[in-house]
Amino acid sequence: MKKVLLVALLSGLSSYATAESAHIADDVYVFMNSGPSNQYRINGRVNSGEAIETLDRRNDYIQIRTEGGRVGWVPANFVAEGESNLIRMPELETELQESKQLISTQQQRIDVLEQAAQSHASENEQSKARVVELEREITSLKSQITNMDQSNLMRWLTHGGLVALGGVILGLLVPYLPKRRKPRNDWF
Repeated sequence: MKKVLLVALLSGLSSYATAESAHIADDVYVFMNSGPSNQYRINGRVNSGEAIETLDRRNDYIQIRTEGGRVGWVPANFVAEGESNLIRMPELETELQESKQLISTQQQRIDVLEQAAQSHASENEQSKARVVELEREITSLKSQITNMDQSNLMRWLTHGGLVALGGVILGLLVPYLPKRRKPRNDWF
């Protein structure tokens, strides 16, 4: 008798050691049997989404423990690992609200950045137009400077030529001018 109790106790401890967190699938409710098949007596019902611990697996059945402490066997295809959607739903809704708020904040920032980008693009276009206008003005001024240099050169050449011509004419006319006669004074 002691050996049977010891074996039962050790098997119970081993099942606690391998217990995993799981839940009943969210779309069904399941009848819990007292053994690993539907041939055993039904000893309760487990609602969908209820958190359970898996204790053992045989064939297509899993031994579970509910939050209320009831132990039984259910078909393996009705057990899903991890947390139930019923438990995760409030967390997901909170995350969704935070994500929506973040998206809203980011959209506002995007709108501000787009307006700034449009403003910069407009300023850029104005700057480009101003640069083109200044380049035209620079080209015009360079042309005027070039024309003024040529004009000054021609003026200097013309003036120099006129002075030279005047000198030649004067040099040719001076010998034909009447000479002043020296007064005759014999005192010397």
